[in-house]
Amino acid sequence: MPARPIQRDENPAGVHLPLDPLPGHTSRGRLERVLRRGEFAVTAELNPPDSADPEDVYNRAKIFDGWIDGINAVDASGANCHMSSVGICALLTRMGYAPIMQIACRDKNRIAIQGDVLGAAAMGVANILCLTGDGVQAGDQPGAKPVFDLDSTSLLETIRIMRDNGKFLSGRKLTTPPQVFLGAAVNPFAPPYDFRPIHLGKKIAAGAQFVQTQYCFDVPMFRGFMERARDLGFTEKVFILCGVGPLASAKTAKWIRSNVPGIHIPDAVIKRLEGAQDQKAEGKRLCIDIINEVKEIPGVAGVHVMAYRQEEYVAEIVDESGVLKGRRPWKHEPRPDDHLVADRLGHILNDDVTETQTDMVKSAH
Repeated sequence: MPARPIQRDENPAGVHLPLDPLPGHTSRGRLERVLRRGEFAVTAELNPPDSADPEDVYNRAKIFDGWIDGINAVDASGANCHMSSVGICALLTRMGYAPIMQIACRDKNRIAIQGDVLGAAAMGVANILCLTGDGVQAGDQPGAKPVFDLDSTSLLETIRIMRDNGKFLSGRKLTTPPQVFLGAAVNPFAPPYDFRPIHLGKKIAAGAQFVQTQYCFDVPMFRGFMERARDLGFTEKVFILCGVGPLASAKTAKWIRSNVPGIHIPDAVIKRLEGAQDQKAEGKRLCIDIINEVKEIPGVAGVHVMAYRQEEYVAEIVDESGVLKGRRPWKHEPRPDDHLVADRLGHILNDDVTETQTDMVKSAH
């Protein structure tokens, strides 16, 4: 039987190992390669578990296999505690996935953040998304003490200095700088609207190489933002991924519009959902229609799919939208020795006979 061909953008020595460096690239990750090749990129958010079980992460990541180019590891969004972003990234890189580690400035000072950047880079994290973070009053532990030592722009500058100058903010030199692709979030749908392209420019100047936008439910408004960004020359300097996602129902859409700051949902969207016999299916169809519109806007480099509690729809949405144009993103393939590792773990956990370390070494040969 012929050997399985190696997936593109995969280290032949192991899926968990970094790729060879390329000229003009700041990371050794797949997402940067896909974008710089001019391919339409697709990223998605992993809903972080309230659990210490790694399988909870892997089961959620498997849903995206073969359909996306990067997985956002959310950092306590909404100021609600879940498994940490750096912990999720550690698990994902171990299996060869391409995580985008989110860092929110709400919970850590510059000392802790710089340490996390080095640790993440050492684990193989190639992408970091810099966020200011929601205030603690938005979450279920409003008595927590906020930090906000940095904001998203100064965080971008901090990591860029670490990467490009090889220094901490203190000026102390790094032995090995982190090789990372820097991202930021932008919201074209929040007032003042005329300021949003200027705000994008500030983040580009601070170091942003790609941006993911807030949910887009108003394509004309997004088209106006992109036109202004093109006029300012920003689409030549940064890769813009438009945020999209399915709405479960008109009731859900109304609740989000009233309770989640920064998300703009036009009346026409709610009326479309209200008029559908199957509102959940119509919400998925709406998402596909929006993707098909935004993918034609000049300067849009990809989409970021946020399907909270509807992750099972991501593959269908990407497939039916046709944005990949026949391209198949990296997919985790079982390794030949996976069953050997599982057998060994089962033996250690379930066997009544306790092996010594010496016995385990002998049995492995």
